[in-house]
Amino acid sequence: MAAHLGRKSFLTIAVLFHLLYMYSIFDIYFVSPIVSGMRAHGADLNESPEPPPSRRLVLFVGDGLRADKAFQEFPDPSPNAPNTTETQKPRRLMPFLRSRIESHGTFGVSHTRVPTESRPGHVALIGGLYEDVSAVATGWKLNPVHFDSVFNRSRHTWSWGSPDILPMFKEGAVPGRVHADTYGAEAEDFTTDATHLDIWVFDKVKALFKQAEKDQKLNEELRKDKSVLFLHLLGLDMTGHGFRPYSREYLHNIQVVDKGVKEMTELIENFYGDGQTSFVFTADHGMSDWGSHGDGHPDNTRTPLVAWGSGVAKPKRVKKGVAPGHEDGFSSDWDLDRVQRHDVEQADIAALMAYLAGLEYPVNSVGQLPLSYLSADPKSKAKALLANAQEVLEMYHVKEERKQSAKLRFKPYPELSGDDQSADARVEHISNLIAGGKYDDAIDKSLELMKVSLGGLQYLQTYDWLFLRVLVTVGYLGWIAFALTTVVDLHVLQHDVPSSRTTVSRGAFGAVLAALYSFLLVERSPWTYYAYVIFPVAFWEEVYARKDALAEGGRLLLREYQSSSAWLGLVLKCVAYLGVLEALAQSYFYRDVYTICYLLATTWPAFYGMDFLKRNIVLVTAWVVSCVTMSTFTMLPAMKTENLNLILLGGLLMFVFGLSYLVFEDKIIGAAYTTDSRQSDEPKDTGSRVLVGFQTGLIALAMLVTYSSVNSLQARQGLPLGTQVVGWITLLYSLSAPLIDSFLRPKTQIHYLYRLTTIFLTFAPMFVILTIEYEGLFYIAFCTTLFTWLQMERRVYEHTLASTADAGSPPTATPGTDRKSKPDGATNGAAKSAISSQPQEQSQRQYRSFTLSDLRTPLFLLFLTHSAFFSVGNIPSISSFSLDAVYRLLPIFDPFSQASLLLLKILSPFVVISAVLGVLTRMLHLKDGAVFLVVVGIVDWLTVRFFWSVSVEGSWLEIGESISRFGIVSLLGVFCAGIEGGGGGLVGGVVVGSERVGRVEGKADAAAGGGSGNGNGGTRAYGTDGAGREGKGREGMAQKDHTAMASNSQLEGYQSAQKSRGGKEKENNKPRNAAVKGGASG
Repeated sequence: MAAHLGRKSFLTIAVLFHLLYMYSIFDIYFVSPIVSGMRAHGADLNESPEPPPSRRLVLFVGDGLRADKAFQEFPDPSPNAPNTTETQKPRRLMPFLRSRIESHGTFGVSHTRVPTESRPGHVALIGGLYEDVSAVATGWKLNPVHFDSVFNRSRHTWSWGSPDILPMFKEGAVPGRVHADTYGAEAEDFTTDATHLDIWVFDKVKALFKQAEKDQKLNEELRKDKSVLFLHLLGLDMTGHGFRPYSREYLHNIQVVDKGVKEMTELIENFYGDGQTSFVFTADHGMSDWGSHGDGHPDNTRTPLVAWGSGVAKPKRVKKGVAPGHEDGFSSDWDLDRVQRHDVEQADIAALMAYLAGLEYPVNSVGQLPLSYLSADPKSKAKALLANAQEVLEMYHVKEERKQSAKLRFKPYPELSGDDQSADARVEHISNLIAGGKYDDAIDKSLELMKVSLGGLQYLQTYDWLFLRVLVTVGYLGWIAFALTTVVDLHVLQHDVPSSRTTVSRGAFGAVLAALYSFLLVERSPWTYYAYVIFPVAFWEEVYARKDALAEGGRLLLREYQSSSAWLGLVLKCVAYLGVLEALAQSYFYRDVYTICYLLATTWPAFYGMDFLKRNIVLVTAWVVSCVTMSTFTMLPAMKTENLNLILLGGLLMFVFGLSYLVFEDKIIGAAYTTDSRQSDEPKDTGSRVLVGFQTGLIALAMLVTYSSVNSLQARQGLPLGTQVVGWITLLYSLSAPLIDSFLRPKTQIHYLYRLTTIFLTFAPMFVILTIEYEGLFYIAFCTTLFTWLQMERRVYEHTLASTADAGSPPTATPGTDRKSKPDGATNGAAKSAISSQPQEQSQRQYRSFTLSDLRTPLFLLFLTHSAFFSVGNIPSISSFSLDAVYRLLPIFDPFSQASLLLLKILSPFVVISAVLGVLTRMLHLKDGAVFLVVVGIVDWLTVRFFWSVSVEGSWLEIGESISRFGIVSLLGVFCAGIEGGGGGLVGGVVVGSERVGRVEGKADAAAGGGSGNGNGGTRAYGTDGAGREGKGREGMAQKDHTAMASNSQLEGYQSAQKSRGGKEKENNKPRNAAVKGGASG
């Protein structure tokens, strides 16, 4: 690590490290299963006298259709249905598909996997494999499917539907094999009736067959065998997002789909007239009750599957009781208890379609042929399943060869090694069973072979797990140690401690790095592995080099704890600290943890005694009220429904706040604009009122826009263009207002209350326009809590200083000074110089050393950061976010733009947190980065915990949530870096402080120096500027030629204070406005 690493460089490393290590779960847990070079396998039915089960296949995919909604009873949801007793009687919405289930085919539930999105769902259905989780990011753009599929195995495929799905399979297949006919992207409007999308598909199919009656070439092409017709029906997904899956619109869309499927079935059967068509109806994913999908909730993973036609088994019925397959009770209200239910995994459908159409299995498929759906004889089933198992086994062979060629010592999968249980021996044994007529035994052995082959594929997928997991864990622990080393070396110690870096230590760490790189090179590892290696080696080398600084820093931090009672108190505080951290970990599972924590936080002021409570009764009351208010939000449901009254209430309160600030600005921050900080003849700055008035007006405009858009959308009239334009203008102007203000008044000193107010008002219109229910009220409560916390931390700091002065003991904070890096960097490692390049403004600020009592501040910051995530939603569940509010600005389907707006709203409280952190750091006289570095260490403790809890087994809900938890806590490291990096910029040029702090500190310093401080005469030894000059702004500072103010020990602190008293009388006569001019608070 470079010895002269600047603050910005340190933050950059923090961001890069966390982003890279967050990606590690995809190298470890979710490696892409796609390989090439396999030989295709089919059922070999063409070699027998019997023809394939069918000559063609028709696939219907009702995008976003839940299994339960497809088969439950509901009142007539037709738009024009009168409100009569007859229409309110429950009825089946898909009578045609029910008739197929009851008389013509086989049905069940198809269980999908996370992420329950369109691309991975269609890839599983048509390709037979489950892509890694990151593939969802490529689901809404033209990205060819780089693996085999049923479409690619067909002679020709005709497809109709969404431009977001069809082109992927067209471009990924053999050129000319797949025909895709799509509507325009502008047709995907969430605010209008989406049934026209499905009707468009049905009309296009009708037009094709009508054209075939006149076009002989098309007619001949359609009549060839091994053809596939794919109808992608997006209307259900669009309607579910826009109106929820329990709405009349969604239920009516189900009716439209059932009617269309019936028409298509009759049309196709009449056109061919040979009874050689197989039909499959299913969905790519389900839909949650709040109109979203993506996670592993059962509503998203359970989809219907109905197959009928040539080659499909007839329904198996029972006369009494409940037929097999209904044991889970999920289908108890479908009135299909007498018909056997055959559940499958989603990838199994690809194998089923390939068999029915007489195609070879897609070479990347991991689906298992569901034999219960086949009407074939036992011999045909046995041969088809053996070919299915061989296709999966072929993938294992290819992956094994590649893995073996790259490993120094490869250990084969035990279940497929050895003479008796080798793959070839197993296949030969199954073939002999089929030849001997033992079809049931052959089927059992084929199923066993498929299970073993899938286990072998999983074994190869996880072959490098142990090495990578240990490596990543060591990297995270190294970062934690490096960050804490930086805290000690930069914010606790106030003098140079020579590093312990020697030739031997450098050689040892260099040898470790060289050995690991050589190992990775031999094994032809990806480039990311090299990055995973260099970080832990570099971090731990720096920590080792700074071990002496760590030891001395530890002695300084613990010097107050001399008695057994003090140590007991420290132990109890540590236990409480760990308890809060564990509560934060549990909050990823239970949101109501925040309710308990906020209620416990109301008792925080009581720990400082009755005198503190009496002197700060108003602030303490505000703190208690804000905490109690915040505790209610995590008791509210995370899944929200649109409530215009609550939206407007939140907007009204924010408007009243802005108006109140305009009226009472002089009383609120008038002290900042007195002669203490401004010449009496300077004109009064009216720019602040103009900006706040402008922002307040934007809130009112946002309320009007939201009122108009919500009413229009709820009336199913779409989004008026004028409303949309005004909404965008309001949002963009509100976000740009502070930037405009900074540009017009770059050199104006601004009180911190004004800056925090403008930042709060910046995002207020967003929390009106993009709010569904109570998010605006949360934003008000959360910002109020942040402000009261800021003032509480300040008053606690003042109280601690006053208590120290009254006790006649030196202050607990060690006086500090900026340290210059050595030219050769030998004694100044990266931990020390990570934030050495301070801005000029900070160089002139007064600061103190970080103490153990300051650990409370980063813990509160981390808790509030988590609260910003979880108080209005369940972040680990992707489905907890509704796009309803986004439709007020972007009604057309554009997932990346819509997700960006949603993320902007979610992350906006972090900007407020960043500003508060910047102000608080100055109030507490800490150097920039002190709180951030501790927070990063705490966050990564949670990261390591969730890293080891990422699951690839269990329910898909558990798997999806485990991924989300790790991703969120990993991103928190990036967010914290952003909070730290933005804090300084947001409060640049801001006046922070009060006379009270100066008086209390003067009193404490007088006690430290042994004199009778009067509140102004004492001196506290603070930092010098970057040139070694002492800051002159605070009353009672030492004279300019003093240089001994930066000691790190109590004795030197006493000496510095004693020396400073010599200039006390002279300093007391300086004008008070020197506090502002010198960069101090005043």
